Amino acid sequence: MQLVVDVGNTETVVGLVSGTTDLVAHWRVSSNVPRTADEMRALIRAFLSGDGIDEGEIRRGVVGSVVPSVNQVWAKTLSRIVNGDVYDVGPSSPLPITLDVEEPLSVGADRIVNTLAAREMYHQDTVVVDLGTATTFDCITGDGVFLGGVISPGLVAGLDWLAARTAKLPRVEFVPPERVIGRRTETCIQSGVFYQAVAGVDGIVDRIREEWRKPDARVIATGGFAAAIGSYLETVDEVEPFLTLYGLAMAGECLAGR
Repeated sequence: MQLVVDVGNTETVVGLVSGTTDLVAHWRVSSNVPRTADEMRALIRAFLSGDGIDEGEIRRGVVGSVVPSVNQVWAKTLSRIVNGDVYDVGPSSPLPITLDVEEPLSVGADRIVNTLAAREMYHQDTVVVDLGTATTFDCITGDGVFLGGVISPGLVAGLDWLAARTAKLPRVEFVPPERVIGRRTETCIQSGVFYQAVAGVDGIVDRIREEWRKPDARVIATGGFAAAIGSYLETVDEVEPFLTLYGLAMAGECLAGR
């Protein structure tokens, strides 16, 4: 099994994957809480023990991070838990994909492994919509070429902005409202932010398909908010919340096989 770590700006998702697409267990930790390697190791071992998982079965560790300041902590953490090699995935990793963009070295690890996962799982032109702290749209060809995409504010950015920049509007939870027309301030905000996000994602996907001239490109929603919003998106063909974890596991297999 592989212990894979997707380090995002707000949350870090840790997964235990058997093979490349069999997710045995997963856990979420805050990316914003400073921890030493010893503290992180104790936390991960508590997760493993709580789920009855034997550390001896973990033969590889893979990290994909968009937060460089914590990379060393995760490298040390995994090296003390994993009974095998630990890999840090980035733009220079020798993977069977191509980053066909103007600045390939600036492409985030999450977009790299999403490209690999889309190539291996779907075998067709794909738009991956990653709904996290930011919302990213990745254009990926069937043979694994990342052509670029879109980066937009995340789904809760509107909630944060309203709470920070207005005197009387409260901070509300990002949840699907029962109806579009709110009858209280809180439900008006929930409806506005939620359906603005839905319309924004669908609108950008439509524009991508038109400009790319790929009207039949498969659209996959992933990321922390995929489950909450995916069923409301008219342009999405499939919701796969753990696409990035699968991509990390596939990267581990590729790098170990070299």
